Amino acid sequence: MVVTLVAVNRVSGAAGTLRGRVAALDEAVGLGRGRLPDATLEVPAAVVARARDRAALSGEYTVVALAGATGSGKSSLLNALADARIAEPGVRRPTTGHPVAVIVPATGAGAEHGADELLDWLDVRDRHVAGSRVLQESATGLVLLDLPDHDSVVTEHRTIAERLYERVDLLVWVVDPQKYADAALHARYLRGLRDHAGVVVLVLNQADRLAPAEQRAMVADLQRLATEDGLGASPVLAVSASTGAGVTELRDLLARAAQRRLAATERVAGDVRQAARALVDACGSPPDARREVGAAAALVRAWESAAGVDEVADAVRRSTKRSARAATGWPVTRWVARLRPDPLRRLGLGRERVQAGQDNLLRSSRSAPAAGERSAALSAVRSYVDAATAGAPDHWVLAARSRAAEVKLDDVLDRTVVRVPLGNARVPWTWRVLAFLQWVLLTVAAAGLLWLLLLAGLGWLQLPQPETPMWWGFPAPTVLLLGAVLAGLLVAGLGWMLGVLAGRRRAAKARRKLGASVAQAVNDHVIGPVAGEMDALARCRAAASKAAA
Repeated sequence: MVVTLVAVNRVSGAAGTLRGRVAALDEAVGLGRGRLPDATLEVPAAVVARARDRAALSGEYTVVALAGATGSGKSSLLNALADARIAEPGVRRPTTGHPVAVIVPATGAGAEHGADELLDWLDVRDRHVAGSRVLQESATGLVLLDLPDHDSVVTEHRTIAERLYERVDLLVWVVDPQKYADAALHARYLRGLRDHAGVVVLVLNQADRLAPAEQRAMVADLQRLATEDGLGASPVLAVSASTGAGVTELRDLLARAAQRRLAATERVAGDVRQAARALVDACGSPPDARREVGAAAALVRAWESAAGVDEVADAVRRSTKRSARAATGWPVTRWVARLRPDPLRRLGLGRERVQAGQDNLLRSSRSAPAAGERSAALSAVRSYVDAATAGAPDHWVLAARSRAAEVKLDDVLDRTVVRVPLGNARVPWTWRVLAFLQWVLLTVAAAGLLWLLLLAGLGWLQLPQPETPMWWGFPAPTVLLLGAVLAGLLVAGLGWMLGVLAGRRRAAKARRKLGASVAQAVNDHVIGPVAGEMDALARCRAAASKAAA
């Protein structure tokens, strides 16, 4: 009972791990759809489908297939293992045309139907129930298959054999002394099973034709070849179907595999690992992060140049100076500053902020980027895509390029600049103070002028003139007029200086805002879409790596 519980726990644990790997492989296949060639995804997708089909079928049975070439003695070995004449070897049937099944019924509830469902999935119609007490007592839950020859001259027979090679739980490769080193066998079949060493058995049949020393030498050579094929952990046995030598040992090995009930899980796990490793290779290598960061920075700079960030920032500087002169200049002449066009408005910028969702409707009056700037911006896009997709498979690179190529550069750059609020900045309190002071000085100058005009009028009319106060040796009205005018000019000069400083600050701030807007546009239209493709590639590679672990 303890042994049984341990076995059940091992099966459950292995199945749980396998489910995770199958799910990871399925995720990787899904992420690769439309990005990797269909031929690359065909095998992993088939492995996922087979794994789920096998998991849905009976776990009470272990399917063992006898595979081999014409004349290797598969049918005779099947009869020897089953202790009955089921397959017809020899002259009457020189090659096996259709698979033959020998079923050793399992003892679990509903097990009698499990073998039929499993053989229906395998599409094996010729079925026999083992009558041997030896098998019934030691190998319950075993299904033995005699497969068509892999080197059959009939294409249909080879197709049937190769289809079943992919579905059975345990493969017993039966070779004979003449063909055990056949290059086609090792290159086409055995080397492809390097992930399945635990569910492959190599059997040298017809050992009775060899002397003991020859038999040992040939088994050793077969073991060497198996190791070169990646099957060093697979058992290598010498048997003779005609004399029965080694048959009991092989039967016991298969019986133990049936009792463990792990062959199906190990076979599917090997399929998943093999398919997942191929998918990992197909996903290429991760890109160089430092190269990508450098290319992204160069891309932002190229777009800033094409968007005219420096030109717009300079317009903000000049517009600020104009506003300062209009606000703090001598009131009598400040209107002249207002006659000059606002540099921002000439570019179609500096408008009031629009409602959310309407910024895409606005356009500036800026000219389109120069041919050189536009070419540099598009070249920077290509350079970034190349850096971000370095090491990725070609189909994935093309998918990323197509996402980046969808951007309409001129339109995107114009909207990028327009959506940044550049005008209508709050008037500094220093400007308001100077503007108020200018009006005070203008009032003082007007008072001095009126005073002088009054004195002139009285003198012209030869009327008595009141005594005019003297300030610092000059008539008071003259001091008021000239002093106010001079002070107004000094205040205007101070306002000009403050406008220059404010223009520099606002230009720097505008440049930061424009740079951030350009960087956001680059991220939205190039880096983001490309990163989405590369993130899918990274997740595909990670899922495939998890399945291959």
